[in-house]
Amino acid sequence: MKVITEAIVREELKGKEPEYYYVEEGELLSPAAREYLQQRRIKIGTKEEAQSFPQASEKAALREAPTKEVTVQVPKYTDYESGAFYMEKPEHMTQLTGNTLVPKNHLRIHFRGKLDTLQAMVILTQATLAEAEGNKKIIEDLNDIKNILMDIMRCDILEETLSEHTIIGLTHKELRERSHDPQKFFNIKQMTMPDYTMGKTYALLNRLRTAIRETEVSAADAFLMGAKCTRSDIIEEFNRLSSALHIMMCMYLAGLYR
Repeated sequence: MKVITEAIVREELKGKEPEYYYVEEGELLSPAAREYLQQRRIKIGTKEEAQSFPQASEKAALREAPTKEVTVQVPKYTDYESGAFYMEKPEHMTQLTGNTLVPKNHLRIHFRGKLDTLQAMVILTQATLAEAEGNKKIIEDLNDIKNILMDIMRCDILEETLSEHTIIGLTHKELRERSHDPQKFFNIKQMTMPDYTMGKTYALLNRLRTAIRETEVSAADAFLMGAKCTRSDIIEEFNRLSSALHIMMCMYLAGLYR
């Protein structure tokens, strides 16, 4: 598909005032080119329609096919909001999906930044715990969290549905049950407030829990359109991830990571 840009139209119509501008099969007018023709009040038609107009009329001057093949560059990128074409990516924009561009402060890009930071925090926590030794099971559970975060990123970029995961070996239902009743499952009181006396490991797990909550809010900003949620799968997964970190904190206090 050849794209006819505004620059091409301007060059072809230099010094001419035709009534019609004809587009051949396999060609596409860019939004800017179409707007330029409309501003000049030049009607747009197909080459087949040209047969119904007198060729000798001064106002029916037709766009003639070039005698030699002209190579037209196909735009590399499309604006997600306006549909405009770009030959090169503007510095203030980034790719949302495929070759579709949005501003770098777009809510979905902001969410991806939060998600990226959260992954980095999980890895830093793992590295910190590895130096202390004796925390192998916690590190393994955090690896599970990290892999799920990476899958969320992948599904957002590729616009794929996120499949329901088990997290730290628990289903979504099991996570809700244990998170809502830690007294029953871990003999830990509900909503035990963190304190420095509980140790560095507990503090690190709590920091990850709060970071998950922050990222969940960013996801809500990105995917809630009024009362409609466009990615309920991602929002639900963040709810369960928050529950998983709460459970890990309870397991730590209960001595189940020793």
